Amino acid sequence: MTTTGHVDVLIVGAGLSGIGAAHHIQSAFPERSYTILEARDAIGGTWDLFRYPGVRSDSDMHTLGYRFRPWTQAKAIADGPSILRYIQDTAAEAGIERHIRFGHRVVRAAWSSEEARWTVDAVHDGAPVRLTAHFLYVCSGYYRYDAGHAPDFPGADRFRGTIVHPQHWPAELDHTDKRVVVIGSGATAVTLVPAMADRAAHVTMLQRSPTYIASLPAEDPIANRLRRLLGPRRAYAVTRWKNVAFGTLFYQLSRRRPNVVKSMLRKAAARALPPGYDIDTHFAPSYQPWDQRLCVAPDGDLFRAIRHGRASVVTDRIAEFTETGLRLESGVELDADIVVTATGLRLLALGGIQLTVDGRDVKLPETMAYKGMMLSGVPNFAFTIGYTNASWTLKADLVGGYVVRLLRHLDAHGYDQCVPTNTDPNVSERPLLDFQAGYVLRAIDEFPKAGSRAPWRLGMSYAHDVLTLRYGRIDDGVLRCRRRTGDLAHSP
Repeated sequence: MTTTGHVDVLIVGAGLSGIGAAHHIQSAFPERSYTILEARDAIGGTWDLFRYPGVRSDSDMHTLGYRFRPWTQAKAIADGPSILRYIQDTAAEAGIERHIRFGHRVVRAAWSSEEARWTVDAVHDGAPVRLTAHFLYVCSGYYRYDAGHAPDFPGADRFRGTIVHPQHWPAELDHTDKRVVVIGSGATAVTLVPAMADRAAHVTMLQRSPTYIASLPAEDPIANRLRRLLGPRRAYAVTRWKNVAFGTLFYQLSRRRPNVVKSMLRKAAARALPPGYDIDTHFAPSYQPWDQRLCVAPDGDLFRAIRHGRASVVTDRIAEFTETGLRLESGVELDADIVVTATGLRLLALGGIQLTVDGRDVKLPETMAYKGMMLSGVPNFAFTIGYTNASWTLKADLVGGYVVRLLRHLDAHGYDQCVPTNTDPNVSERPLLDFQAGYVLRAIDEFPKAGSRAPWRLGMSYAHDVLTLRYGRIDDGVLRCRRRTGDLAHSP
């Protein structure tokens, strides 16, 4: 196999995280070379992949947007196409596009301590491609892009209508005047139901159990006013911290006073739904707030669709599909022309890349995540996993900044390798994501572990991570650095 080039930093993934990572590297080290390998044929990652009606983010764009590039549109809860344009524009304005190799799926990355470099194997148009890099930075997220989670429903093969998973939405699918059943109660279902209800004959959200749903304004009036008063950049910074503070306080209240938050959400739902609506059956989950991610209904769109009779919620279990719809365990039958299986996602650790260090395959579940962004025993490597209780990009930006600080540290001391090493016998293993969502529980055993104490614990506090990743010491006694010709040692 022929090696097609060497770069200082190799980034995997050209989605929200990868474009942000490239911006950090390019801004800090304009003289250094970098390449982005993207498995698909377009920029945007998740925001290019998902094309279902109404696709949007649950996070506001003042925190989902990049720290270095203000979001200037009026809507804070933005739709997918707007987010995609934002990512594309960021890449175009910084000249990042010319560093991307599309259609390159990375399958293996092998580290050599002797050479202090990664050898990365990818597949492009069915042919093997090889590159080498000094530092490997994986920004592939954790969703499996080729398939979502699709349970095997009894009788689905005899249904005469259309069954579609949101991850593979057919562009030609027309739901106008059709009876639609959306199976699921997570963020995708909560988005789809009101979006389809405008044109469908009726949309039913069929859920096994309820989810916490909060109604938030699609536009942030404070942010829009600040933008007029302070200008986009200063207003963006203020709004970003305002939203971080509000989100943190609400999360802490949810964990410490769950009954208070449950009461708040229940009362808000009661105000938005028709009088006498059975909230306890359809909008009162059995788990505590933030055991799973809170869903957002911008301007209460889901509640509004129910109130106007265009949508309804059924809480029951599926017994089987019929020729004309679904039969539920209660005996109720739901007629449908289209069934949308919004049944969840599948996770894939590090995009499925097999890592090797000095000839030995790395078994991810046997590694531990250092500061939530590096792996024990894996040199010159970083990855991005965002917060489960806040915007993904808040963490992605911090990881990008830390990688810059780390590379500068290596330069300043003449090192060419760094590796997190766990020698603390008092650190016990924890799941990397302490989150009860089904898509996490189905795959968490395939991921690296977190530890019981810093710096191995994956924090979920942006303010704490700002102090740790943006201002904390690089030479913390755990991250070990060396020169190729020297012995492994703590950095001074």
